[in-house]
Amino acid sequence: MFNNGEIIHHSRDKLGSILVIDYRKHRVLTFNSMFEQSKIDRRYPHLPIHEYSRAMLLPAAFSSPQHVTILGLGGGVMASAFHHLYPECHVHAVELRQAVLDVAREYFGLPDSERLSVTIADARNALNSIPGASTDIILADLYNADRMSPAQAQRQFIEGCSRALSPDGWLVLNYHRTPDPDGPYFRQLKKHFAALLVFQSKTNNTIVYASKQPFADIHPKDPSLARLEKRLPIDWSRLMSRVSRF
Repeated sequence: MFNNGEIIHHSRDKLGSILVIDYRKHRVLTFNSMFEQSKIDRRYPHLPIHEYSRAMLLPAAFSSPQHVTILGLGGGVMASAFHHLYPECHVHAVELRQAVLDVAREYFGLPDSERLSVTIADARNALNSIPGASTDIILADLYNADRMSPAQAQRQFIEGCSRALSPDGWLVLNYHRTPDPDGPYFRQLKKHFAALLVFQSKTNNTIVYASKQPFADIHPKDPSLARLEKRLPIDWSRLMSRVSRF
C-alpha cells in the first residue's frame, strides 16, 4: 500500500522508477516521489484531476486549435483532454521515456488514434524539428521526479516555442514557482509574445500563458465556457476567474 493506495505497476528505466497507484476513484502516476506526475478519474481518463492540469487547458477558451503540441506526456492527461475536446484536432506529444509512454497507454487510457501521435525524444531536440508556425498551442510540462526541467526556463526554449507556434498561437508553461516579473525570463517572453497571463494553483504551481496576439478577456460567465464545460466537465468559469494579466 502507498498512502492508502495500491501499487498496481512498478517499473524502472535508466532515469528511475515509474509507479502507478490506484485509489478508490483515481489513478496516479508518480516517479517514486511525493509528487504526483498525473492523476485521472479512473472512469473518465480524459478528465484531469489536478487543478494545475485543468488550468493548462484554458487557452481552449480562446481558440479552436487544429494542432496541439504537448512537451512532457506523463500519464497523457493533457493529450487525452485535448483529443476529447476537439474532434478535428491533431495532438502531438513529446516524451523522453518510452516506459512512460507504455504506462500511459496501458494504465491511463491514452487514446489509440490517428489524431494522436507521440515522439520519444528530448523535448529540446524535438522542438527544433517542429516546422515553423505549424502548431496552435504548446503545453510545456517538463518535470522529473522532484523538480522542473531547467530546459523549460531557458531562452532558447522560449525562442523555439515561439518559432513553432502559429501566428495566433499560445504557449502554456507549468512553472514550479512564480518567475520574477522583472527578471530575464519574463523579458524573454514579452519579446516574443503579445500578452501574458498567469494562474496560481493551490499547490503553488504557476501556469504561465503567452499569446502571440492581443486578445479580449473572457468573463467567467461567458457562454463559451459553459459550452466547454458540457464537453469536458471541469469548472471552467472558476478557473478563468483566477487568471490575471501579467
